[in-house]
Amino acid sequence: MPDMFCSYDLHAHSTASDGSLAPAELMRRAHAAGVKVMALTDHDTLEGLAEAADTAQGLGMDFVPGAEVSVTWQNMTVHIVGLGVDRDNGVLQRGLAGLREYRDWRAEEIGRRLAKNGIPDAFDGARELADNGLISRTHFARFLVANGHAADVRAVFRRFLVNGKPGFVSGQWAELEDAVRWIRAAGGQAVIAHPARYKMTRSKLRRLIAEFVEVGGEALEVVSGSHSRDDYFNMARHAREFGLLASAGSDYHGPEHPWIALGRLPALPDGCRAIWKDWAEH
Repeated sequence: MPDMFCSYDLHAHSTASDGSLAPAELMRRAHAAGVKVMALTDHDTLEGLAEAADTAQGLGMDFVPGAEVSVTWQNMTVHIVGLGVDRDNGVLQRGLAGLREYRDWRAEEIGRRLAKNGIPDAFDGARELADNGLISRTHFARFLVANGHAADVRAVFRRFLVNGKPGFVSGQWAELEDAVRWIRAAGGQAVIAHPARYKMTRSKLRRLIAEFVEVGGEALEVVSGSHSRDDYFNMARHAREFGLLASAGSDYHGPEHPWIALGRLPALPDGCRAIWKDWAEH
């Protein structure tokens, strides 16, 4: 891999949540793309970690077990990635189990609301696409695209699944302090995922980061598949100002999203202290 690219990818999803590749296939694709250190960070579950770890070991690729925890902060949904977690830790397992129970209810409610708006069987269709596992809004989006209700997944979210649209259900997720506590209890490091993606003013984002630091958060995802070049440098500045480590992750969900590719993340901006800098010592 050329030096201009980062050999770490610390944010990706598999079929254990809303990705389209099985954990083993995700690891094989990352290895083929030149990624040297790969994390699996599925939404609110640790289900795919064992399979991913076994595959990565067989490929000679370093693996980082993780999860992406859903959080409600000031009536907004934000995501906190936990890296280096112990998948057998009871505190983290119990916290995520509670979020999955809410996810199950939310999926049923989305199905009910879509049915009231003339789209029957959406819940059953999403559940089938999820292979009876964790059901996300992405599974609903794929069902709606397959049944001709929108041209692509992005269009589904705009027309059906965001605030004010027929299938929108507001999230009631973990408290920020609880999410960080679960991650730390499992021996992991907490990272604010794709911070530039949230529709926040600069001052509100800084309040989020400050509270995150106060409750024990350690890093900011400076380089993300959903960040622009300007975002990299803005988030790097926030990381430096708050004394946070910098992380990098594609937020890869599968090859059907070609604008986000494995092995193509740029290097962290100068002046960042990478979250992986001290990992070799531990």
